[in-house]
Amino acid sequence: MAYIKRVAEDTIMQASKMFPVLLVTGPRQVGKTTLLQRLTDIQKNEGIDRKYVTLDDPDARYLAKNDPALFLQRYSPPVLIDEIQYATELLPYIKMNVDRSKKKGDFWITGSQVFRLMNNVSESLAGRVGIVNLLGLSDAEIYGESSEPFQTDPKHLMKRMVIRKPRSLNEIYSRIFKGSMPQLYADNDMDWEMYYRSYTDTYLQRDIRDLAQVADEMQFYNFMTIVAAHTSKPIVYEELANAAGISSPTAKKWLSILVSSHIIALLQPYHNNALKRVVKMPLVHFLDTGLAAYLLKWGNHEALEKGAMSGAFFESYVFSEIYKSFLNAGKEPPIFYYRDKDKKEIDLLLYQNGVLSPIEIKKAASPGKNAVKNFRVLEPVTQENPFDGLETLKVEIGTGSVICMANDLLPVDEKNWYVPVWLI
Repeated sequence: MAYIKRVAEDTIMQASKMFPVLLVTGPRQVGKTTLLQRLTDIQKNEGIDRKYVTLDDPDARYLAKNDPALFLQRYSPPVLIDEIQYATELLPYIKMNVDRSKKKGDFWITGSQVFRLMNNVSESLAGRVGIVNLLGLSDAEIYGESSEPFQTDPKHLMKRMVIRKPRSLNEIYSRIFKGSMPQLYADNDMDWEMYYRSYTDTYLQRDIRDLAQVADEMQFYNFMTIVAAHTSKPIVYEELANAAGISSPTAKKWLSILVSSHIIALLQPYHNNALKRVVKMPLVHFLDTGLAAYLLKWGNHEALEKGAMSGAFFESYVFSEIYKSFLNAGKEPPIFYYRDKDKKEIDLLLYQNGVLSPIEIKKAASPGKNAVKNFRVLEPVTQENPFDGLETLKVEIGTGSVICMANDLLPVDEKNWYVPVWLI
């Protein structure tokens, strides 16, 4: 299969030069191992011969769990250890090793699940590990275009106009339906439905049953499907629980499992003392729209585009692209959303350097000026009076964007712009 160059390559190499341990996490089959093996081959040309071992191998896993010291003698650094979550007993021994050697980049480790892994990493490797989260392919990776964290600044977007290729509604929904898994793009013979069926079975049987210890896999599958039907909506735990036939605490626990295994992201509401009526429920987005389409039994991209969930999938796709643009650059995504008790909503808010940039997401080609009407609800955060002596909380409102199916980058008014979705 052809290798698809990943944007995160530079981020990973930078982290490896800064820390003795590099941890790459992310969902199954997003290409963590392929990416690190590619970088291992590059390192060979620099005289670094890195060993490779996967804890999917029962023999290697047994040795790692039962005699970690002997395992690290057999697989001495520099080493790439795949699926570290199966033998977290290794982590204290890795800590002792790096404390002795103090060499950067000695250990590269991957983990598909973070249910237990991240707690163990925090306890054992605090200050010694650089963590990179890798998700499925971004548009930039699929189409071979340059990538950087998304900005709403029109000058920045105008530069992107030169290097980005316009895509039609049909092309956008074909991409949304297909999803982000590298194997679907690297292997033209891969059947979409068969792939996601296998992916879901593997996720349920190996991760949910073995690592998350969920007793009823099919009930969890049903819950995952219900969450897919709620993509781009605020989370109401009681509503999810009732639909799935489980308790609210179980719904909350299972949702945290989907978050920790990078199947979904919970988008937090933006809080500010000046905004008194903000709803505090998180909003859910499926990170792979192809997986969501499979779970909800959409048969093709044409049906999805014309269906009742067309707008919700479009919104989750835009969110995931912006989200990945920050993760791939090694940055924490500064993304929030706004919703108040009067049901006024702003789909996304980017908060960086004291500047709050509102983003509305519309499938329409010509959304009209009404698309930015809710941006006015943010005006209190720019004024000093509401802060009761905490004027330092005052923020600036940046350029707003309406991400849509427009053919060109055009101004809505002096402060806001229509942004073609293929520019993100």
